[in-house]
Parts: sequence; C-alpha cells; structure tokens
Amino acid sequence: MNLFNHYKMQDQSLLSRVESALNQLRPYLEADNGNVSLVDITDDMVVRLRFHGACSSCSMSAMTLKAGIEQAILRSVPEIREVRAIREDEESMA
Repeated sequence: MNLFNHYKMQDQSLLSRVESALNQLRPYLEADNGNVSLVDITDDMVVRLRFHGACSSCSMSAMTLKAGIEQAILRSVPEIREVRAIREDEESMA
C-alpha cells in the first residue's frame, strides 16, 4: 500500500517535501550500501524513518540521523519538529 494513501490531500505536499529531502541524501547512503525509508509523520509532526542495509547496523547511524537527515528535513520542511529512526520490530504506522 502506498504511504500517500494514508494521508489527506493537504498532507501529501508535506510527504512530498520530506521525500524530496530524503532523495537528496539517498545517494550518500546508497554509496555505503544503506538507505532510509519514510515510515510516517505523526500528528505532532515527528518524522519516523527506518534505516535499511548497512545503515541499519552502522554505529554512526545516530549521527547520520541527527546531523544529516534531520537537518536536511528541517531545512526543507520547517513544520517538522523532530526526526526519529525506528527499529525493524517497531510497528510501521503509528
């Protein structure tokens, strides 16, 4: 199921802007055999992401999240308050 189907039409712009910010960073993550996917955006404007590949077990993933991914998203989408990574065993949708 497409993530965009879970949100109202006005929220699709928000999702698109977050995905656009992530797309700017993906080549760097992929160069290290990793990636990240958008899980959801909570009602309190927290982006939840899941790391994949090498990023899911990398000791630097917390720094990548806060110094790289979160900063890129906050610059592109100022409405977002925070970015969090979730583990594989956490529920996909809040």
